[in-house]
Amino acid sequence: MGKVIVIANQKGGVGKTTTAINLSSYLALFGKKVLLIDIDPQANATSGLGIEKVSIKKSIYNCLIETVSIKNVLLETKIKNLYIVPSDMNLAGAQVEMNHIEKREQLLRKVVDEVRTEFDFIIIDAPPSLGILTLNGLVAADSILIPLQCEYYAMEGLSQLLKTVKLVKNRLNPALDIEGILFTMYDSRTNLSSQVVADVTAHFKDKVFKTIIPRNVKLSEAPSFGVPINLYMPDSTGASSYNEFAKEIIENVGK
Repeated sequence: MGKVIVIANQKGGVGKTTTAINLSSYLALFGKKVLLIDIDPQANATSGLGIEKVSIKKSIYNCLIETVSIKNVLLETKIKNLYIVPSDMNLAGAQVEMNHIEKREQLLRKVVDEVRTEFDFIIIDAPPSLGILTLNGLVAADSILIPLQCEYYAMEGLSQLLKTVKLVKNRLNPALDIEGILFTMYDSRTNLSSQVVADVTAHFKDKVFKTIIPRNVKLSEAPSFGVPINLYMPDSTGASSYNEFAKEIIENVGK
């Protein structure tokens, strides 16, 4: 039975999609069979893995709204063992269409359950909001991974996200757990980054990952080439960090 992890934070620009792409890629490199599901209408995880948006014939939209089998939508990527269910612009309208569907918050769970046993990890890249798509991600997942940028407003919105997680756990998905908080865009030259890490770690303790993702220009450049960091610049500090982070995720599953 594969582990389903949704990567979510309603604040944009925190490294959510960067984490989805590179964690998925390194898990695959470690021999795990991985499926990345892009449920963000911006489709950045899709293009970040080299899938041309104009070439997409079916996307997660068709699975959610038209009940197309996920097996007919998933695509191979440039990384062995890594597959993706792409997103496209139709997904933006899906949020309105889903309002008229019964048990709309459980649509993605039904899609995921179709292939759950066929993958070691299923990673869901959620949009930067707490709307119906992110809610679907939380209901479908075993756990939530929260990327947190090392900046002054890092804690803003985190409490609301955690309240939403608690509500989902109480009402829709009792099995939902917090996989952990991942610090991103850490700048060792600033006291602020260190202070954010210290404050959040003091509060959340064992729910904070040991790995910290640094601010790294190569991580920002890789998506424009349609490849994860291990194919773009494998010797960079960003690549090394996601390599270590994937190991940490694998170790967590073994506990």
